Amino acid sequence: MTTSLEHIDFASVLASTVHDMKNSLCMLIQSIEVIEHESGQLSESAKDELARLNYEANRLNSNLLQLLSLYRLERETLPVNIEQHYIADLVEELILKNQFYAKQRNIDIQIEHDANLYWYFDYDLLNNLLNDALSNALRYGDSLIKLIITIKENALHIEIQDDGPGFPDFMLKSDNIAMNTPDLASNHTGLGIYFAKLIAKAHVNKGCSGTVELRNHHQKQGGIFCITLP
Repeated sequence: MTTSLEHIDFASVLASTVHDMKNSLCMLIQSIEVIEHESGQLSESAKDELARLNYEANRLNSNLLQLLSLYRLERETLPVNIEQHYIADLVEELILKNQFYAKQRNIDIQIEHDANLYWYFDYDLLNNLLNDALSNALRYGDSLIKLIITIKENALHIEIQDDGPGFPDFMLKSDNIAMNTPDLASNHTGLGIYFAKLIAKAHVNKGCSGTVELRNHHQKQGGIFCITLP
């Protein structure tokens, strides 16, 4: 007896598989974090490998979360829970996730924001979005990353600046990166920025939607990721 593949919903099968993979990966990340607390007993080479493992596991977890979110957006089943949150809480979690890798790479993360600043957004979606952007900055940055959060013209502005080579031209010039033609040869799938723009757009207030902008420094080296939420 044969089963017809045309009746299989591959998108749902993939989403279910990704969900299981994400659960297993979260357990791995938790184990890595336990080892990090005992990293003082490790050699420098072992610390470097542990930091790289931590970075790659978090990056993979972020990609899986993005895939699940995109699937739910396509099925119109992704809830966007916009509530009031303190920026300090969001920043603290972002730094905790990435501080071990940043330390091993000797990258300084400087933070600029008002201690009492708060805004309205979906915490989990924005956290994942910013973690992906920060991971990208850590991957390509040299020695300094700046996380700058301000309120301008009744909107929340978040910038992640790095001192790496900057964003490639095709990412700067393309307002809509096509997910059906990813640049796999250059390791640029466009998934992160595509996800970021969708999540920003899902934040709507008084007829205005959030935006994402990529640009490079004009007078010095590095790229700038900027998200604005109304």
